[in-house]
Amino acid sequence: MPNYRVIASDLEFPEGPVVMPDGSVILVEIMGQRLTRIYPDGRKETVAQVPGGPNGAALGPDGKMYVTNNGGFGWTNVRGTWMPGAPKPGDYLGGKIQRVDIQSGKVETVYDRCGEHTLKGPNDIVFDRQGGFWFTDLGKRYARTSDVGAIHYCKPNDGGIVEAVFSMERPNGIGLSPDETTVYAVETPTCRAWAFTLSAPGEIKPPENSPRNNKGTVIAGLGGYQMFDSLGMEASGNLCVATLVTGAISVIAPDGKLVEQVETGDHMTTNIAFGGPELKTAYITLSGKGELVAMDWPRPGLPLNFLNK
Repeated sequence: MPNYRVIASDLEFPEGPVVMPDGSVILVEIMGQRLTRIYPDGRKETVAQVPGGPNGAALGPDGKMYVTNNGGFGWTNVRGTWMPGAPKPGDYLGGKIQRVDIQSGKVETVYDRCGEHTLKGPNDIVFDRQGGFWFTDLGKRYARTSDVGAIHYCKPNDGGIVEAVFSMERPNGIGLSPDETTVYAVETPTCRAWAFTLSAPGEIKPPENSPRNNKGTVIAGLGGYQMFDSLGMEASGNLCVATLVTGAISVIAPDGKLVEQVETGDHMTTNIAFGGPELKTAYITLSGKGELVAMDWPRPGLPLNFLNK
């Protein structure tokens, strides 16, 4: 990676970076079960202990950090690298959407179910302009079976939660187009990127004549043994998807064309966020190495609601 620089190391499986207005980065440490603030000089500060599996984070309109908690992973050490994905652990706490006061560290659970169905493994999250948010539920894997994944929408001002898409194959990263008329989500094992057209905030308009009554359209699928993780958006509308196994950020245009693939040197590259002047600094979580790194990015990131203003 050009201009590659390590901001912080010795992190316990970092994910969900949020670049704050002061230049610090707040991220989750999934294995460490905490929300951590990292300053530009590399200093680390625990914002809150978050039992279970804090997985994604986004700043809400109330100035609090909203965290998708997968309830806890099983962990496997593969050639010296800790990796999630083993069967559901015995201390699994259940899936939750939580809200963290970044000043006091207070953690409160906002949602743990949608109707009669409990959340299983919430993963990634993005807020829209109205103050509602989208999140993916990856589900959990068991010894011989696994949950079916879903996408949910939470209405503004704690207005309730709805199941927007069911079913998906372990949906992970999620993002909104610059005009917020499309929500994108990627599936981890299939390495497919989906686009869902919105008729209104939180409302998906399914495509006409879908062959299997899918609510969205597959716009991209990478060949070979690769897997998608979380994602960030460029101002142009490109998706920047962390790509496991390959160890890269895959940049995908809205029409599905692969613009480029920026290799990172870590096969557990899990997420990307933008900050710095003109939002042209990419902050990337290298979870296998336990690092937060930064690099110059050739195109600006998309300003996030309630954050990059």
